[in-house]
Amino acid sequence: MEVTQVWSAVVDRLRPGAPLGEVGVPAEVLWGALALGLLAVALRPLWRVLRVGVTVVHELGHAVVGVLAGRRFTGLVLRPDMSGHAVTVGPSRGTGRVVTTWAGYPAPALVGAALVLAGSAGWAAPVLLTTVVLLLVGLLRARSGYTVLVMLATAAGTGWLWWSGGDELQGLVLLAVGVLLLLGAWRHLAAVGRTRGSGSDPEVLARLTRVPTALWMVTFALVHAAASWVVADRLADLLVR
Repeated sequence: MEVTQVWSAVVDRLRPGAPLGEVGVPAEVLWGALALGLLAVALRPLWRVLRVGVTVVHELGHAVVGVLAGRRFTGLVLRPDMSGHAVTVGPSRGTGRVVTTWAGYPAPALVGAALVLAGSAGWAAPVLLTTVVLLLVGLLRARSGYTVLVMLATAAGTGWLWWSGGDELQGLVLLAVGVLLLLGAWRHLAAVGRTRGSGSDPEVLARLTRVPTALWMVTFALVHAAASWVVADRLADLLVR
């Protein structure tokens, strides 16, 4: 393909498509996409493999907010046990450190809601390309072989979907992944609520601010609840038609 043809193809794949509610996607197909997202969290074998996606969004949430708060994103580590760590450099205390630390747990819920809204509204293609860019930035900061593998595989799959997938497929995948991230965010929040460790985000926040850990957990839960309400409201509009 010539340069002009490639550029034309790229621009064409950046244009928003028709909303799922307007292209006649059968309700059974929509329910199937949502069921896949639910099963990915509910079935232990699937969750063991796919929960790394929630971890990636969690850690990139730290990184993106850290950069916006004036910190430098210098490293990303994902581990086979599905834990992770984003390294940002800046003052050890202060507002920037607090908001960077806080951003991790809300990130999957907020991103999940955004994916459901974008996928149902026909904005899947621009969102997919943005996701590829963020994943490649994370890849450049990878500090382990496992991290490189996960980021490469995720970026490649997302890139293929952006370049080769049709509007309907892209939208359905975003619906499924959005549900996975939202439900996975609740599952991660429940897990940190059951554990006590000085390295957990809410306990680090408590040390930085002297605000009790329980109150930080409440802020996470409120964001999760708001994201869940947005998703439920959008899905109700999409499915009850």
